[in-house]
Amino acid sequence: MNLTKIMIVAVGGQGNILAARVIGEAAITVGVPVRMSEFHGMAQRGGVVESMVLLGDGNSSCISDGDADVLLGFEPCETIRAMHKCNAASVVITNIQPVPPFTVGLGMDKYPDVGKAMGKIKNRVQSLVSFDATSLSLQTGSKLSLNMVMLGALAHTLAEPLTPDLFRQVIQEKTKASFVKSNLRAFDLGYEAGSSI
Repeated sequence: MNLTKIMIVAVGGQGNILAARVIGEAAITVGVPVRMSEFHGMAQRGGVVESMVLLGDGNSSCISDGDADVLLGFEPCETIRAMHKCNAASVVITNIQPVPPFTVGLGMDKYPDVGKAMGKIKNRVQSLVSFDATSLSLQTGSKLSLNMVMLGALAHTLAEPLTPDLFRQVIQEKTKASFVKSNLRAFDLGYEAGSSI
């Protein structure tokens, strides 16, 4: 498999690390080399969390600026912040539902205009898929399934042997039994939302 570099950005509590782990488990299942690294911001919900997943042959476990094939953003402001990792051939998949930081809640900062930001991103990359992934996750009964919605949308960008059915298998086998049904439903909703890629 050709090297595919996936940058995942989120805020704490959105399930970024589990999503990265599912990608890694899927790759291992079919013999695709995988390397991963993580960065955690504040050690609490709301802090920045970044994961880098590199699929295929290569040595590095990091993604340099301008080198991401895919940017998967669970929160729009974090997607905006991570755009330096993208280039003109990148695919950006992002949730458009904000999780404003406490400084916005206190009136110390202003949250960026998401619509304007998406317009600028669309002009800088090969493809942009922006949708309300939070609302889709709520259709499963829990916004904790946001990560599986985003994973479903991502599945459109990945080549054989990393198929949607493989991801469904890994979700069923590697996520908590009590969440499997909602996780699979979330994955399918995200896969449908990502069909424009």
